[in-house]
Amino acid sequence: MGKDTASALEASRRLTSADMVEVSPLVEGRQIPSESTELFATYNPASGEPLNRFGVGCAADVDKAVIVARRTYSSGVWRHTPPSAKKKTLLRWADLIERDAVRLDALDALEMGKPVGVQAFNARLAAEFVRFNAELADKVQGETFTSDSSSTVIQRRIPRRVVAAIVPWNFPTFNVVLKVAPALAAGNSVILKPSELASQAALVLASLALEAGLPPGVLNVVPGCGNIVGRFLAEHMDVDMVTFTGSSTVGKLIVQYAGHSNMKVVSAECGGKSPHIVFDDGLDLDVVANHIAHAIVLNQGQVCSVGSRVLVERSVERPLLERIIPHLARVVAGDPQLPTTTYGPVASQGQMERVLSYISAGRAEGAELVHGGLRILEESDGYFVQPTVYTKVPERSRLAQEEIFGPVLSVLGFQDTDDAIRLANSTCYGLSAYVWTSRAQTGFRVANEVHAGYTLVNAIAPRGEGPGMAISGEPYGLSGFGVEGGKAGVESYMRRHTVWFNHG
Repeated sequence: MGKDTASALEASRRLTSADMVEVSPLVEGRQIPSESTELFATYNPASGEPLNRFGVGCAADVDKAVIVARRTYSSGVWRHTPPSAKKKTLLRWADLIERDAVRLDALDALEMGKPVGVQAFNARLAAEFVRFNAELADKVQGETFTSDSSSTVIQRRIPRRVVAAIVPWNFPTFNVVLKVAPALAAGNSVILKPSELASQAALVLASLALEAGLPPGVLNVVPGCGNIVGRFLAEHMDVDMVTFTGSSTVGKLIVQYAGHSNMKVVSAECGGKSPHIVFDDGLDLDVVANHIAHAIVLNQGQVCSVGSRVLVERSVERPLLERIIPHLARVVAGDPQLPTTTYGPVASQGQMERVLSYISAGRAEGAELVHGGLRILEESDGYFVQPTVYTKVPERSRLAQEEIFGPVLSVLGFQDTDDAIRLANSTCYGLSAYVWTSRAQTGFRVANEVHAGYTLVNAIAPRGEGPGMAISGEPYGLSGFGVEGGKAGVESYMRRHTVWFNHG
């Protein structure tokens, strides 16, 4: 057993409901009681046991955080910090996240079921993302325009000021830094609203940022329910930007709230119904099947970019399925705090019921169930759903059109490239697409015509790091809008300010 695995196992034995972090607003560097009187309860998704109870949030909680964030921004305590000093603070934060990675991963497992042994989007990767953004703190540049002899025109990038970051529950630790790290690197003050299902990692991360030297009040946390805290943040007249990740339904509401208030900038990464597009042109189907199966069980399918639709040329549909299903049957379901577990529960009872309702709808709509479809490990009282595969899925069915956010594959056959592109573009989403072909011409054509923010051709895991953290993306359709990731992601938390000197 390796050192990291042993440490993870040790941490998992310690983390129970007795180890819960207090969930209350963190404002100006200290936790304060919520002024809300109604409570929200969370449960261990692997056992159904109660974990935590805390305030649902209220306007007063939000106002306190916004007032402090506005004051710290106006004071210049962070935005006027030299870029090199900002970078050092963020790099210290990254080191502390890595130091406490085992605990953060265990908290994510305890609250929403992501197995500690799954490396994707874990705390160590979160630390690397912070480091990348820290290095950009002194590298975002403005422009000087060619002018006549009587003028000099400069366009600089300045912070948007107060940013509200509303993050989902599926990768609690990573989703926090995905929003907060670039916003801080850009010089903003931030109010973080974590998901009510998984708030503890956010509070730990904010405490680590303070330990790293971030001035109190630059990063504030307001826990609570989305329809309360999220709405008040999006409507608040002293919030200048909302960055959101979550469902398309809520994303639409965030845009409406922003428009009704001060027309604040909104960046939103929302739902997806991403296709795997598999051609019969000499591919190694074992490689394709392994990737498709691995992706749909990653975090129990609770990944916005997961390839939940398999669009496959009819001539290889059956052999591909024969290779996918054995992979799904080999998952090790169980307690996500154990490093030997590869497949945990879905995040909540409500999410389990949602996934099972889609499975029932598939049967009613005439699709053919070929694997799974059941709740499993019921004796644990946890929220476990068996990996599920449907074939002969009607093109306009709910299985084919709606985001399930669970471990359910919908398989649809196509005749030729035109038919594949048509099917790929037949939903309202456009987050990611995965193209499997041995022909460069086909890969380029499909990549050019499929509606997606990210298109991966022959999407096996890269042997190296690829672009690392430098990649940026922008979704399409109801998958949202706004750039996230890379240098462009930091710039999205800044606005362009033109300064025109007339000196002739």
